[in-house]
Amino acid sequence: MAHAIPLWPQPVLPVAGGDPFPVRRIYCVGRNYAAHAREMGADPDREPPFFFMKPADAILPDGAVLPYPPKTANLHHEIELVVAIGRGGADIPVDRALDHVFGYAVGLDMTRRDLQNAAKKEGKPWDMGKGFDHSAPCGALRRAADIGHPDRGAVTLTVNGEPRQKGDLSDLIWSIPETIAYLSGFVTLQPGDLIMTGTPEGVAAVTRGDVLEGAVEGVGTLTVTIG
Repeated sequence: MAHAIPLWPQPVLPVAGGDPFPVRRIYCVGRNYAAHAREMGADPDREPPFFFMKPADAILPDGAVLPYPPKTANLHHEIELVVAIGRGGADIPVDRALDHVFGYAVGLDMTRRDLQNAAKKEGKPWDMGKGFDHSAPCGALRRAADIGHPDRGAVTLTVNGEPRQKGDLSDLIWSIPETIAYLSGFVTLQPGDLIMTGTPEGVAAVTRGDVLEGAVEGVGTLTVTIG
């Protein structure tokens, strides 16, 4: 089929021991760890989860350089477990949600915090604070068939070798099955969708030259350099 303009490359993630995973959409859960909610000045009570999005081509591979983005002086790291959807569905029951998971990876929700805070204050969308170029670094996927479905394990990030963030998957306010089920009530999830599941406390600014090394126990690692 002819197109009016050339097609762009399909964003993909590498899969350990398998073919690349095409990325369709990226959903992100806000404030899914109580300690992080508190450090952001929010109430950590178990309110319904909320979501924002990043474009698929915001993906940046493991080991890459992340160009320091424009229009910000306060670029923050947020280390997260990433869930990759392999089978779509709507109104997915919690007890069947994990049947829809292809695998898991380590990701970073990079945030222009000054732009996000300004948008919050003015009641405007977060898009330019969250969905900018290269704002979703992500490591290789590991298939659920190989590693199971992690529900506990350390989530950590160091910057230049110094600890910055530390949490545990067991601290998620909304579990992975609950998150999938709730989100699928709003949209029909599709194969290729990613869900970034929230970050533990310790978010902070990074600058040019910083090396970020993240890990989720039992899932993998991710390294990014700020360029």
